[in-house]
Amino acid sequence: MEPAGLLLRKLRQVRRNEEMPEDYEYETIKTVVGTKLVPIETTTIPQALKTTTLSAIEKGQKQLQNVNNVINEVSKKMKIPAWATMLIILMIVIIIICIIYLFFRKMCGKLFSKSDKLSGLKGSVDLKAMPLLGNSFKEKVQPDVEQLTTNMEENDDAESKKSDIVNLGKFEFSLDYDFQKQELTVGVFQAQELPAMDMGGTSDPYVKVYIMPDKKKKFETKVHRKTLNPVFNETFVFKNLAYGDISGKTLVFAIYDFDRFSRHDQIGEVHVPLGQVDLGKVIQEWRDIQPPAGDKENENKLGDICFSLRYVPTAGKLTVVILEAKNLKKMDVGGLSDPYVKLSLYKNGKRIQKKKTSIKSNTLNPYFNESFTFIKLNTYDIRKVTLLVTVVDYDRIGTSDPIGKVVLGCSAQGSELRHWSDMLASPRRPIAMWHTLKDPEDGKPS
Repeated sequence: MEPAGLLLRKLRQVRRNEEMPEDYEYETIKTVVGTKLVPIETTTIPQALKTTTLSAIEKGQKQLQNVNNVINEVSKKMKIPAWATMLIILMIVIIIICIIYLFFRKMCGKLFSKSDKLSGLKGSVDLKAMPLLGNSFKEKVQPDVEQLTTNMEENDDAESKKSDIVNLGKFEFSLDYDFQKQELTVGVFQAQELPAMDMGGTSDPYVKVYIMPDKKKKFETKVHRKTLNPVFNETFVFKNLAYGDISGKTLVFAIYDFDRFSRHDQIGEVHVPLGQVDLGKVIQEWRDIQPPAGDKENENKLGDICFSLRYVPTAGKLTVVILEAKNLKKMDVGGLSDPYVKLSLYKNGKRIQKKKTSIKSNTLNPYFNESFTFIKLNTYDIRKVTLLVTVVDYDRIGTSDPIGKVVLGCSAQGSELRHWSDMLASPRRPIAMWHTLKDPEDGKPS
């Protein structure tokens, strides 16, 4: 008997000699049971599987070759190396993948949020269905909204009132009434902590003093330059003021910031009702400056006028240039005026020279820019004369009505005296200033 290994080799040799088909491969493990050879397991791998695998590999190689060809062509056209083209394509692919990922993530997020809402609603509790000691749980936990709103409004009102309080400084004055002479002597002492009205952080304050409601007599202090704590120390006397008429009157201190080339800004004011003051003794006190009381004073304003003064002592010439006027009082039915300016020079109460501008029709803000010269005024005469500047509304049919006036000279007061003094202090130099028109019926030039 031959061994099992030898028999297996012989069997394989016979199969090779018989030219067995190559699409079968045998792997047989045998054992000897008695004297017979018994096959246990045989595994067969078809040749078609090998062919399919080889064809798939060949297709992949062809596709890879096609991709390489495309990359090479693109690189040649774009004149960039092949590795750069590969990098660009790779980045594009990564971007596309990221976009797809974000899209699916967003869609999944919406689905999850909907499911969470549905599950949340299933587990929610109706507060209205949970009474607690006669009131719902919501009423016990949540405060009264109306009460909260009321408290918030009260707090807002208190804060707004605090913010509305503006510190305009304080003012010191005195009052002394003479019962025999029926005169009220008013002392204007000083002001402190005034707000800055100019660009440089200072002010040019002065004070107007008058009695309401008539306002017939007004006084002005001197202007104190570049200070927020001016010391005035000036005294004014209101005459022919009967004690029986004082109770219904109010003394007003109006603090202004002087501006040579524009309208003077009011800083604030102090009101002293004379009926509430004990005039049997001298009064001296400090009071807080209050904001200006609206435009009550401006309701009766007649307008403003700007002109320049220039005096040449050697030639004895006074040159007045009427520049412009603004916010003039309406004199015509149509709500406008036909203004012109009349200049009169007085000496010892007599008019010695006069000039006038052209008429500007249908305007409340006329622009003149007209120059006039008064001659034969030596240094002695210039201190004795008075210049009256009157704005007149021209009427073609009737008489022309004066709108307002400005009186300048050494006997003038306030800004008018200041303008005249500046002219004398700066010979040969034009000095321009704005002036507020006053009632044309108040007094006559001397």
